[in-house]
Amino acid sequence: MAFSVTADQKPPVFLLTNDDGFDAPGLLALRLAAQGLGECRVIAPLAAESGCGHRVTTHGALRVSRREGDVLAVSGTPADCVRLARHHLATDARWVLSGINAGGNLGTDIHHSGTVAAVREGAIHGLPGVAVSQYIARGRPIDWRRAERWTRVVLAELLTRPCPPGAFWNVNLPALEPDEPDPEIIFCPIDPSPLPLHFEVEADGAVYRGDYHGRERREAADVAVCFGGQIAVSLARVFEIEPDPKSTGDPNGTTGRGLAGAAAAVS
Repeated sequence: MAFSVTADQKPPVFLLTNDDGFDAPGLLALRLAAQGLGECRVIAPLAAESGCGHRVTTHGALRVSRREGDVLAVSGTPADCVRLARHHLATDARWVLSGINAGGNLGTDIHHSGTVAAVREGAIHGLPGVAVSQYIARGRPIDWRRAERWTRVVLAELLTRPCPPGAFWNVNLPALEPDEPDPEIIFCPIDPSPLPLHFEVEADGAVYRGDYHGRERREAADVAVCFGGQIAVSLARVFEIEPDPKSTGDPNGTTGRGLAGAAAAVS
C-alpha cells in the first residue's frame, strides 16, 4: 500500500524529538526522512540525555529556546519534550517520532533509553509513535544519509499499519558495510534477554564493562535480527489491552519485507 495524502486530507503532524540533543545529526536525518510524509514539529532536549530513561521534570522550570530551523530546545528530557508538546507547544501533533539514535536500542535497552521513552510517553497520551535507532558496530562509522533513506521507507510502511492504543513501534537499523545490499524490514518480537552484567570493581566504585555486541540473543527476536544485518521493527506495549476480536494475525509476528519492495510503495 502506498502512503500518500489526497487533496481532501491534511498531512499528519509529527512531533520529532530524540535523546542526543537538538543539534544531533540523527535528528536532522529523521527530519529529512519524514519530509513529504507529514508536517514536522521539532522539540528536542537542549543537551544530550542518552540513557535517561523515562525521567520527567516535576520540580523546577523547563526552559524553551528557539533554534535555527524552527527547532525548539528544551532544558529537559525526551519525555519532558513530549509532555510540553502535548500541553501547549505542539498540541496538533498526531505521531511522535524519536531518533535517529546513535546506537542501538534493542531488547531490554528500551527500558533505559530516552529515545524510546519519548514515544512511550506519546503512547501514554494516546499518540502512536516510532522510535528509530542506528546500531553501531565496532569500527564502522554511521552513514547518516543511508540511515535517513532506510528510515523514510520504514516510516512510510508503518504509517499504513494500525498501531494499537498503548503501543508504539521500535525500529533498529543494522550496521552494514558500504557495499552491502539494502536490508530487509523484519517485524519481530523484542528480546527479553538481559544485558551482560560485568563491572570493573574499584576501591570506591564500579564501572560497567558489559559487552553489548556479545550480548545474549534469542533467535528471530530484535537483537538477532539487527545483529544479523536486517532492520528490526517491533511493536512494544506500554500496557495491555483486551484483544480486538476483529483483529487477524499478530502484528509482531516474525515476518519480512524487502526494503526495495517497501520503497517502491512510497509515493
